[in-house]
Amino acid sequence: MTKSMKLGFMVGYWGAGMPVGTPDLILEAERLGYETVWTAEAYGSDALTPLAWWGSQTSRIQLGTSIIQMSARTPTATAMAAITMDHLSNGRFVLGLGASGPQVVEGWYGQNYAKPLERTREYIEIIRRILAREERLVYDGNQYRLPYPGGTGLGKPVRSITHPLREDLPIYLAAEGPKNVALSAEIADGWIAIYLSPRVDGFYRDALAEGFARPGARRSFEDFEVAATVPVIIHDDVEEAASFLRPVLALYIGGMGAKDMNFHANVFSRMGYEAESKKIQELYLEGRKDEAAAAVPMALIEETSLIGPKEKIRDDLEAWRESCVTQLQIYGDANTLRTMAELCL
Repeated sequence: MTKSMKLGFMVGYWGAGMPVGTPDLILEAERLGYETVWTAEAYGSDALTPLAWWGSQTSRIQLGTSIIQMSARTPTATAMAAITMDHLSNGRFVLGLGASGPQVVEGWYGQNYAKPLERTREYIEIIRRILAREERLVYDGNQYRLPYPGGTGLGKPVRSITHPLREDLPIYLAAEGPKNVALSAEIADGWIAIYLSPRVDGFYRDALAEGFARPGARRSFEDFEVAATVPVIIHDDVEEAASFLRPVLALYIGGMGAKDMNFHANVFSRMGYEAESKKIQELYLEGRKDEAAAAVPMALIEETSLIGPKEKIRDDLEAWRESCVTQLQIYGDANTLRTMAELCL
C-alpha cells in the first residue's frame, strides 16, 4: 500500500509586485488540510515579512520558508527571526534554508560563495546552539567566528535574550546535488527538493541513506520530511499544460546560473537529459529564449511535474507516493488547491 501524501502551498517570491489574492488562497489551503504554506526569496521580496503578515490570519497551517537565503543574514540574525516567528505562530514555524548559487550570493549579497557545504554546516550548528540556549555563544569555525576576532576587541559572548519556544524548531535544507542531500539528512529535519523525479528515486534515497548513516545524524527515513516543489497544471490538453511550464524550465536550465556552474541544469543532466540541457542553455544564453523553451522535452516536464487532466494526474501521483517525497509543495489557484486536496488528502 502506497503512503499518503501531505500537501504544501508554495507562494514563492514576488515578481513585479505583490501577488493578488494570496491571503484568501492561504486560508483556503488551511481549510482544505494543507500541511504548510511556503514563501521564498531571491533578490526581491523577502521570505519572512509576507509569511508573518499572511500567517497572522491563520491558526493551524505551518509557516515555512522555502527558502531563506543564508547569505542574506548572519546565522544569529536568522536564529532571531526563527525564534520570533515561532513565538508569533505558536510553534508553527519551519525554517527552510539554502545556500543559493554564486551569481546571487556574490552578485546580490556581496558574500563569498566558496565552500557552501562547510558554510551550511557551520550556519546550522550556530542556529542550533542559539536555540538550545545553554551557554553564551562562542563559535570558532572556518566560515564563522563569534565573537568577531580582531576589530575593537570589545566583542563579548552573549546568549539570546528571548527564550526560544522550541529548542527543536525544525530546520529544512534545500539541496540538489548528492553531497548536499546527504548533508540535509545528517544535520537537518527535512530536505527541500526542486525538480525531483520519482524515476531517479533510488539516487536520492542513496544520498539520504549516506547522511542518515553518519555519526550524530538527527533523523532517519522514518521521521525525516522531504518537501518537493512540484508544478501542477490541470488542463484537458497535456501539450497546452506543458506550454505553461516550458519558459520557466528554460529559465532555470538556461539562465539561473553560469554556463559552467548551473545547479539546476545539473539536476536534469543526472536524469539523463545532459544533451538537452546543454542545448537549452546555449539557446537561452544566446538570447533565443523562445527556442530554448521549445527545446524542453515533454518527458522531462512530465517527470518533474503533474500536468494534464485530473484523471491523468491521479494516476501520475502513484509514482510520487512510492518515492521518498513526503510533502508536495504546489503552486496554483483555488481550483488547483481543491483538486489536489481531493486527490491527495
